[in-house]
Amino acid sequence: MQFTTDNRPGTARGAGLWKFLAVWLAMLAVSVANGALREFTYGTCVDELAAHQISTAIGIVALGAVIGLFARVSPFSSAREAVCIGLFWAALTVAFEFVFFHYIGGHSWAALLSNYNVLQGRVWVFIIAWVAMAPYITFRLNKRRRKGA
Repeated sequence: MQFTTDNRPGTARGAGLWKFLAVWLAMLAVSVANGALREFTYGTCVDELAAHQISTAIGIVALGAVIGLFARVSPFSSAREAVCIGLFWAALTVAFEFVFFHYIGGHSWAALLSNYNVLQGRVWVFIIAWVAMAPYITFRLNKRRRKGA
C-alpha cells in the first residue's frame, strides 16, 4: 500500500506514513500513562489479574479516544487505508511489547506470551484486536456521520 498518493487536505494520506507513526507514538504514551496509573493506584488494591483486566479496559477506552480524535481531525481516505493502518499499529504494538519487555524489561518469552492466554483471564489480546479494528470502525462511523450531516 502506498501512503502518499492522496495529498488532498484533510485526508490521512497527505502527510504519509510519518503521521501514522506519530499517532502510534501518542498511543504508546497513553499506554505508558495507563501502566503508571495501574501501578500507582488500583494496582496496589487489587490482585494482579484484576489490575491487568482493569488496565486493559482503560486502555481500550483511552486508545479509542486517541484513534477517534485522529480519525476526526485527519480522516482515513478509504476503508482499505483504515484497515491497513490498524494492522500496522497492531503490528507495531506487538513488536514493541515483545522487543522492549524482553530485551529491556527482562521478561521471558513465556511470560510475554502468557498475556495472550484468555482462558486464564489474560485479556491483553483485546487491546491488540481493538488497535487493529478501531481505525476501520472510526472510518465507518465518520462516513455515516458525514452522510447524516
